[in-house]
Amino acid sequence: MSGNDRAPRPGDAPFTERTPRVVAAKRLTRRSGRDRAERFLAEGAQAVREALAWAAAGRGRVHELFVTDAAAARNPPLVRDAVDAGVPVSAVTDRAAAALSETVTPQGVVAVCSPVDVPLAVALGDGARLVAVLHGVADPGNAGTVVRVADAAGADAVIFAGDAVDPHNGKCVRASTGSVFHLPIARARDAGEAFAALRGAGLRLVAADGYAPEDLVTADLRGDLAAPTAWVFGSEAHGLPDDVVDSLDAALKVPIYGGAESLNLATAAAVCLYASARAQRA
Repeated sequence: MSGNDRAPRPGDAPFTERTPRVVAAKRLTRRSGRDRAERFLAEGAQAVREALAWAAAGRGRVHELFVTDAAAARNPPLVRDAVDAGVPVSAVTDRAAAALSETVTPQGVVAVCSPVDVPLAVALGDGARLVAVLHGVADPGNAGTVVRVADAAGADAVIFAGDAVDPHNGKCVRASTGSVFHLPIARARDAGEAFAALRGAGLRLVAADGYAPEDLVTADLRGDLAAPTAWVFGSEAHGLPDDVVDSLDAALKVPIYGGAESLNLATAAAVCLYASARAQRA
């Protein structure tokens, strides 16, 4: 079926990988296609549930749901919720679902959504106290995991700054486990613009830097982490450039008490964001 607000029925001929709507949706697996269409794909039952709740809250729109027969049988409430929300639900073949998937094992349920990102001023809103900034983070799995961590820590927003990965990248969306739909996300190609907006919102900019002379625990004991803070994280491979670190208000490292050489990006982000969250709630 296609183009109407009901669930697929046994007599409906499912869309194939050659059906124009599936072909159009497949273009959204590439950044250029997403930017051109101003839409992206959310794959998997969890992500689609979060997308439908996000749309129901008036924060975005789910344009269509593609689902295989097997996935519809596994997730009848999900299909029913989409139909009740007026989302067109289109049956697809397994091959069509695989064409829309960026995973080894397609889950058979994919939603076409409007972008989640908002302007910087909207993301920061009034009184933001904890923000994660991903500066030049190129790995979508790392970026999505940091979004999930920021969501769990109660952060007010996540900013993708500089030459960072697209937050709508399929792997980023999956790694966030739906958190891209929970908290404001903004993109700022000009990192300096993002830093100025954060300072203007009253946040202190702190670099997470493994080479910083001072560590997180010392700053916490001094009470620094209770202040409104924007943690700035760099790429896992190269960290933050020296000039970026020098331009921020402070730089802190996570102390390593054992023999590990370092922490990966997502783990370091979890330690830093939760330290601030705890201090701000104390």
